[in-house]
Formats: sequence, C-alpha cells, structure tokens
Amino acid sequence: MKIKLFCNAGMSTSLLVERMKEAAAKRGLEVSIVAYPESTLEAEVKDCDVALLGPQVRYVLGKAQAVCGELGIPVDVIPMQFYGMVNGEAVLDHALELVKNHQ
Repeated sequence: MKIKLFCNAGMSTSLLVERMKEAAAKRGLEVSIVAYPESTLEAEVKDCDVALLGPQVRYVLGKAQAVCGELGIPVDVIPMQFYGMVNGEAVLDHALELVKNHQ
C-alpha cells in the first residue's frame, strides 16, 4: 500500500511519516509512506492508494478531491489532534480506514 502525505513543503510531516512507518512495522504491514509539498499533488498522487493532507493545507482539499476523485484515490485532511501529537498510529488507522471505506 502506498500512502502519500501532502503538506506545505513536504518537511513538516517527516516525523509523522517515521511514526507511521514504525506503527506499520509493528503490525507487519507493508506500506510505503512518503511526504511531498502540496504543490506537487497532481504529479505525485497518481500512483498511491490514499492521499492525506496536513491540516495546514486543508484549503486545497477541494482541489485534492477533484484530482483524486478522477483517479479513484481516497483523500482527506489529517485530523489536527493526530497531527499535532504526531500520532503515527492514529494517522495510519485513518489512512487504512479511508482505503477500506473507499472500496
């Protein structure tokens, strides 16, 4: 499974990405989790299973829904409480739930 996170510059989510990878490894899940700047969403989202937006770029949700909708990719904003606490476990659960509900 490929999970892509989009934020301001692709850097602010790096710790969250690491925590998500740790959570996935504990569960024995094979996932690829990478962060990108939101400005690259159209180019980078094409080959993922789910896209997540950092709360600071929630203003691009409409655009992201249009782009991802055409590709059949679920997209949502990471809940602020999970993002702020760098809760990789909860964000991973959120991503998995989006994929499950999208099928």
